[in-house]
Amino acid sequence: MASAPERYLTPTMTFMQVAVPRFDPTIGDLAGNARLVIEAAESAMASEAAVLLLPELALCGYPPRDLLLRKDFVDRCEAELDRLARQLPPDLLVLVGSAVRGPGPTVCNALVAIRGGQRIATAAKRLMPDYDVFDEDRWFTPGREATIVEHHGMRIGLLICEDLWQGADAQVEVVWPCDPVADLIAAGIDVILTASASPWVAGKGTRQEDRVRQVAADAGVDVIAANQAGANDDLVFGGEVIHAGVDGELRPGRLPFCKRDHKLVVHLRCSPLPESGEGARRWSDDLVRALALREAIHGYVAKTGSPGVLVGLSGGIDSALTATLAVAALGSSRVHGVAMPSRHSADKSLRDAKVLCESLGMDPPLILPIEPAHAVARETLERSGHAAVDGDLVDQNLQARIRGQLLMARSNATGCLVLATGNKSELAAGYSTLYGDMCGALAVLGDVLKTEVYAMAEAINADPASVDLERPPIPRETIERPPTAELAPDQCDQDTLPPYEVLDAIIAHVVDYDQSPEVTAERTGLDLDMVRKWVRVIDRNEFKRWQAAMIPKISRRTFGRGRRWPLVAKTL
Repeated sequence: MASAPERYLTPTMTFMQVAVPRFDPTIGDLAGNARLVIEAAESAMASEAAVLLLPELALCGYPPRDLLLRKDFVDRCEAELDRLARQLPPDLLVLVGSAVRGPGPTVCNALVAIRGGQRIATAAKRLMPDYDVFDEDRWFTPGREATIVEHHGMRIGLLICEDLWQGADAQVEVVWPCDPVADLIAAGIDVILTASASPWVAGKGTRQEDRVRQVAADAGVDVIAANQAGANDDLVFGGEVIHAGVDGELRPGRLPFCKRDHKLVVHLRCSPLPESGEGARRWSDDLVRALALREAIHGYVAKTGSPGVLVGLSGGIDSALTATLAVAALGSSRVHGVAMPSRHSADKSLRDAKVLCESLGMDPPLILPIEPAHAVARETLERSGHAAVDGDLVDQNLQARIRGQLLMARSNATGCLVLATGNKSELAAGYSTLYGDMCGALAVLGDVLKTEVYAMAEAINADPASVDLERPPIPRETIERPPTAELAPDQCDQDTLPPYEVLDAIIAHVVDYDQSPEVTAERTGLDLDMVRKWVRVIDRNEFKRWQAAMIPKISRRTFGRGRRWPLVAKTL
């Protein structure tokens, strides 16, 4: 990275406040998002801030995807920007992300600087990520030059998301065509402000903090990165604000999913954080995952306008955790449990489901035994010449699909969305039934390994207040009970699968980090033939995952758009 010019290594005496609200836009709602911008500007003026920094594509919402290809959409963004400029306080510098027209027919991902009723500068994003869930060069033309705005005697360098991160936060190596940070430093700046819409992923926040600190220390200037909040489709955003001072040390900001500092104002040239911490609590990794999934549920339900959600309650750990996260997101009155016991269900399964609902403050579960429908389905199938036998695959899938039908029928009747309860381990191994337990609008735990499910449940029970619950919600019996689908006599998951500690280790290496079976076996100490077997199982079940409910992304590699795997291929 280029060195900072000598005069920028010494902080100026200029003092400036930057308002960084927790901003949660809805994709495509230009008028609604503009109202949020105006509200944020009014709050910024009330706090005597000089600058309002909003996230990447705040006006149109991130990610707009192929909505950008609709002929009039970018023109509408441009028109809304002009209307917005006329309504914003004239003395406040407002930095708002939006899609704008580029040269000719192109579109740019821009950070637009507004002051005095007009646009005074437009910074076009220069680095277009195309890894993981990103596909930005499909829609945007990269900017070609550094953009600096002068305000209150300070030269403010503007960056957008990847311009700052450059793949370091996502642990990917990319050969970029330019270095936007170095270009700003070479041009001479007093502060770098970055608008970001970076999906939350476990572990990414620490790497982003390290990156902000590195750039601040190298440039000798304050660096602030402001991230989008909320959830849009499968992406979850933490609303973080990371601020490092001229010495490269962190200053007060906002932690992910922290709503306490909803109207944060960042002070440039302020003192470093005390060694004891930021003054705001840092949760454990398991609790932050829980907060991310709570955000995913809340965002999807709120933005679809759904009245609530339905959760099939089996008495097991996955459905218990799903219901817990739903109540944390929506409140107990909007979460409705449905218990669907089969001929193989133990009495304690229904008992544990009832205890869970009581501990969460939900109504008792609606009980819909599936045996009558199961018997009719078996009889009908037998007449076709394909008899189902207790415990065989046909019979197990019949039961799972009856449960799926009942949940979807309740969804049609009530308007509530169904939350699928399967976890990442089951989806990886295909230990799930298409049109059965896989049905629903959102697969809440689809990016959570089974071992992480247990850890998250324990973490929430140990600290229920962290997710705004009054008491430990998940019964101890549910956590300690061996997992079972209860679709066959005396069934247990480990009748079919290896121990989850083993399966999850394979998934972490092969799926999350794209390691070969050989490397996976070497690093885990597992038998190579066994690893190869389960890699083949994972690859073979991609067709199921293509038809799964939407999975909120919270890990490095999530099944879905971020893992573009062939359905039919000979991989081993």
